[in-house]
Amino acid sequence: MAALARWCLRHRWVVLWLWLGVLGGTVAGSVAAGSSYTNVFGLEGTGSSRAIELMEDAFPERAGDTDTVVWETSGGTVRDAEVRGRMEAALADIAKLPDVGSVASPYEPGGAARISENGRIAYAEVTFTAQAFELDPANTERVIDRAREATGEGLRVELGGQAIEQTQQPPAGLAEAVGVLAAAVVLFLAFGSFYAMLLPLLNALFAVGTGMAGIVLLSHVTGIPDVAPLLGSLIGLGVGIDYALFVVTRHRKGLAAGLDPWDAAVRALDTSGRAVLFAGGTVCVALLAMFTLDLAFLNGIAIATTLTVVLSVLAAATLLPAMLGFLGPRVLSRRERRAAAAGTAAPPAPGVTGGREGAGVRWSRFLERHPKAPAAVAVLLMAALALPVFSLRLGINDQGNQPAAQTTRQAYDLLAEGFGPGFNGPLQLVAETSGAPADRAALDGLVTEVRALPGVARVTPLPVPPGTDTAVVQVVPETSPQSEETDRLIDRLREEVVPDAEAGTELRVHVGGATAVQKDFASVIGDRLPAFIALIVGLGAVLLLLAFRSVVVPLTAAVMNLLAAAASFGILVAVFQWGWGTELLGLGKEGPVIAFLPVIMLPLLFGLSMDYQVFLVSRMHEEWTHTKDNARAVRVGLAETSRVINCAALIMICVFASFVLSGDRGAVMAGLGLAGAVALDAFILRTVLVPALMHLIGRANWWLPRPLDRVLPHLAVDPPDEPVRPGGGPGAAGPGAAGPGVAGPGGTGADRPGPGAPRGGEDAGDGDTVLVGAGPGDGGPPR
Repeated sequence: MAALARWCLRHRWVVLWLWLGVLGGTVAGSVAAGSSYTNVFGLEGTGSSRAIELMEDAFPERAGDTDTVVWETSGGTVRDAEVRGRMEAALADIAKLPDVGSVASPYEPGGAARISENGRIAYAEVTFTAQAFELDPANTERVIDRAREATGEGLRVELGGQAIEQTQQPPAGLAEAVGVLAAAVVLFLAFGSFYAMLLPLLNALFAVGTGMAGIVLLSHVTGIPDVAPLLGSLIGLGVGIDYALFVVTRHRKGLAAGLDPWDAAVRALDTSGRAVLFAGGTVCVALLAMFTLDLAFLNGIAIATTLTVVLSVLAAATLLPAMLGFLGPRVLSRRERRAAAAGTAAPPAPGVTGGREGAGVRWSRFLERHPKAPAAVAVLLMAALALPVFSLRLGINDQGNQPAAQTTRQAYDLLAEGFGPGFNGPLQLVAETSGAPADRAALDGLVTEVRALPGVARVTPLPVPPGTDTAVVQVVPETSPQSEETDRLIDRLREEVVPDAEAGTELRVHVGGATAVQKDFASVIGDRLPAFIALIVGLGAVLLLLAFRSVVVPLTAAVMNLLAAAASFGILVAVFQWGWGTELLGLGKEGPVIAFLPVIMLPLLFGLSMDYQVFLVSRMHEEWTHTKDNARAVRVGLAETSRVINCAALIMICVFASFVLSGDRGAVMAGLGLAGAVALDAFILRTVLVPALMHLIGRANWWLPRPLDRVLPHLAVDPPDEPVRPGGGPGAAGPGAAGPGVAGPGGTGADRPGPGAPRGGEDAGDGDTVLVGAGPGDGGPPR
């Protein structure tokens, strides 16, 4: 890392222009190519997947998105001449608009089924020429405007569907902008320097901007779902800012200790930069573990989110040192620069931290004296928050979960009122027939039996093109698509009714439709989730075992990861599934937790927990290596790292929580869940429970069986500080060398530490991060 940092500093203009070229090129390419997102929920080997294939063969002309225009009269019926004339004129105009393929009206022959039994609610189907995400939003807005023009006294018009929903979203980038602004405030308060605040933001914006454009381009060569860019920006902003924060914090510490900017930047990249590389690598591995679930939808999300994390790490390793080279000592505030120039910013005295006792020092000492009570309170709090997770139900949310003010939610409720709750998610029995009389008789018998089932509102055979060997029967449940009763109806059809009808014939019937697809998707994820959790938690434990050469530390980290995840999902269950405060917060109606959310959140939580665990325990491990005093190691490690961990967590919370403004329910769930998990992880687990437990466990924290010690490779996540000789790096000469006490390019002229300078962690104040252990020559045993 030191060699890379020196190269980037020496060629900082080249690095900057390269990043600008990559960002500009990918953005220009994405604008020219456009997006080609695909949402593939189908699962190989399931009945719903086979039903989709048969439907696509039987109805190839239905390639576009189909939305609805729904109207209700407060007096009379929708057949009244005034209402009919107004709506027929509106539908005729809509049919002529760009991107509209066809309009199916309830007033045309055969359209009577689109009018409710009481005659007060009716709907028309608007079929567009493409899928929702491929349409021009301006043309969809014209459809909405023309339909709304029909609204008058006694007549209410609402619209539903995916294309309509996309026009109801807040402006693109609003959530990201709010998150970046909040992060800027936190960074400025933490650093007191405009330039230091700017560096992490620029690092994240370059990485996320390139990543978002790259995702658009990747959508043309592999299946990327339309939610991937939002999740990619959510994750990219969080890790991009945090990773840069760790490096900038270390760089500022070096400047304050008297290093010139070149040397401080090299040391920062060679220490905290290695930790960032390690942390980013673990996040990427965890995200790529989604491929083990073998679901096309999640594979696309894994690719998109991993790309943004890789770019965030790459920016922190290359662009950030280049920017540090441009800014020189201006990364410090004016007061800090004056103190460094005057020689009054000497490293703090050895001990807990700093020259004065801050809140971190006092808390660390209190926890050392009284570890049991804080640990018990932390465990009880986490357990209480995790209790709702036992009621977790995975599923897919629809427009019935949106805020009540949105027209899509209004249309959904009107259709449920006029045609029954199940109308918004009908099932389809898609049959493969040989045309033999026995098959036709079996299918007729199946229709009769399904009509008699409890929980079925309507059964309607649908017309199919002549000459096809496919038959389609629409089944409308009495309950909503997300209802557990609807799930049980699907199970009964598949396990009892359909097999009985198929017996003794060549008839093969598959239960499909959007509701069945969503149920299958949630079921498959639920079945594969335990193995997935075991994989990513086990991976983290192995990496920590290698880094800290301890059995207890990885086991503790694994338990902490599970606690944080359980509490986070407990919060999601209480808010989104039980509906505690959803309408008050403008989050819409309660419903199941989105099925793919756990496999998106868990890898990221794993990665973030690894970050905080490494930054915390590595400083403890270094002190343990020097002193073999567990109490001191835990006390020093907590005091000297708590500030940077809490600051990083606060930034993450701001970025994640801002996604409540995204308008996408999945992103809102992910944002609130991740914000809650990060808050609990940083402020409860890493600040209270982990150090308290380490005080209680004592020297056993660092126990490793000798046979295991002999076979395990040695992994140095972050080497200790070494005296930096002139030339921009440990032990190397190069540009900017001017000799001791003489400023290099942009330097302060302060003397560099000599042989008598404090060692490794002893010169670390609040916010410093020294990762993984002492090396030969700095007072610790060889590693």
